[in-house]
Amino acid sequence: MSSIRLWLIVFYISLFYMPNLLWTDEVTVPSQAEKELNDTLASLDAITQIKLSLTKKLNILRGQLKVAVTDSEKDYLRDEIASVEEKLHSIDTDFETIATDIDLSVIKSLPEKKFNLQNEIVSLLKPIVEELNHVTKDVRKKSKLREKIALYKEKLEYANKALESINNLLEHAGKRKQLKKILTSKKANWQQQVSFFESQYQSASLQLKKLEEAEVPFTVSTRNYLKQFFQERGFYLFQAFMLIVFILLLAQFSRTLMKRFIPAFSRKQRSFRMRLLDLFHRLITIILLIVGPMLVFYLAEDWVLFSLSILLLIGVLWTLRMTIPHYWSQIQLFLNIGSVREGERIFLEGLPWRVAVINVFCTLENPVANIRQRVPIRDLVNLKSRPCCGDEPWFPCAKGDWVILSDGIRGKVVGISHELVKLVQRGGAHKTYLTTEFLALSPLNLSVDFRIKETIGIAYHHQAESTNIILDKLKEHIMRRIQEEGYADDLLNLRVEFEYANTSSLDLVVIADFEGRMGDLYNRLRRAIQRWCVDACTENNWEIPFTQITLHSVNDD
Repeated sequence: MSSIRLWLIVFYISLFYMPNLLWTDEVTVPSQAEKELNDTLASLDAITQIKLSLTKKLNILRGQLKVAVTDSEKDYLRDEIASVEEKLHSIDTDFETIATDIDLSVIKSLPEKKFNLQNEIVSLLKPIVEELNHVTKDVRKKSKLREKIALYKEKLEYANKALESINNLLEHAGKRKQLKKILTSKKANWQQQVSFFESQYQSASLQLKKLEEAEVPFTVSTRNYLKQFFQERGFYLFQAFMLIVFILLLAQFSRTLMKRFIPAFSRKQRSFRMRLLDLFHRLITIILLIVGPMLVFYLAEDWVLFSLSILLLIGVLWTLRMTIPHYWSQIQLFLNIGSVREGERIFLEGLPWRVAVINVFCTLENPVANIRQRVPIRDLVNLKSRPCCGDEPWFPCAKGDWVILSDGIRGKVVGISHELVKLVQRGGAHKTYLTTEFLALSPLNLSVDFRIKETIGIAYHHQAESTNIILDKLKEHIMRRIQEEGYADDLLNLRVEFEYANTSSLDLVVIADFEGRMGDLYNRLRRAIQRWCVDACTENNWEIPFTQITLHSVNDD
């Protein structure tokens, strides 16, 4: 029993303690700090190896510089040494930054680079130029090859001419050994030049031929480039487009919220604060629409599209620089503090208008003619408005009014616009005028109230009664006839007066005022008054004289 108990104790000890011992001794999991330390050491070791390699290369270059002979070789080696030294300086900075784990710019005050606008513009244009170089590389290469072919062809012609001249001299040198020796050495030199020029000429011609054989049509190359361009950047352009749509939807949604929760924002006559809020909302929307796509291109690190958007922005700002005074005037109008204000009267295109709404697009209306038009706010910049009084005329007539024009045309106005006015005459004929011409004809509006004045003459032997009795009888007769024919309800006033003593008659005038709804019967009423006057003369035996013309003959003495 004691041995069994002993084995059980050993079993429990092995069950609970041995795994912990084994785990601790054999499977040790490194901590995060140890892992970061190992990564740091590995990075420093890699930098050290690169530094050793660059140092070795620097020593070799310095040795080559000491034995270099030509100036061009020395300049090339100096440039290479400067490049390697710059890389070594950068590597030393990286090594120290990783090893110390601090920001060295706090300790080392590096000299600030002077701002150079030209360099900044060049760096901005560099991605675009590189893209254009990539697009036009074949064209530029062919152009260089053609220039090279033309150059070596010309040199080859001169070299062959020189060689021909030397050969001619050698043929005629005779026994001049020293001269022939010199000419022979020159000939060898020019033959070498001709061989070199020929090889360069043939090489350039062969390269040009291969390029022309591999060349594709312009339409195909353009299509391929556009296809490649949109394959590479189409997703970024789509993201920018979707961002623009989102900004527009967000702007519309925010505008809807402002109209809902700020009642004064959507009123027809808005205060200065509401207009200022609307202006800020529009400006922020425009700024987001410009900056949003640029942010997409920047995050995508597509420097070609980013540079293009920057150039576009610079172009817009440069254009705005010239038009800021004009836009400032528009902003003043938009805030209703400019030369044209809501509710006031302006004169535009030959017509008076009331400024109903000032916005990006302003609404103008003529309350009498019942016409409206929408004009951009820029069209109001050079105008000025004034408060309008209640009795100021807006238009000589309204739709449905009867008018008489100075050209003798009488008709009912059936259409008014700010370009044309259309009349319909009795019988149905239509007459159309330009609005400016219609106004120039001084229309007489019969639809308000109108007066008819008709004259009739009686003979001179009624002179004693012409200023009293005849006037009363004629008025009584006309009044009776007006009532009989149903015009009495629309008659406002009736007077019969002595007008003047004419050459062959005593003229009486009938003055009748009628309400405007009788305007369509204007000529009928005129004829009726003449008829009634003749009837009155007939009933009362008043003679109506006619004009007499007496011819006098002159006898010669």
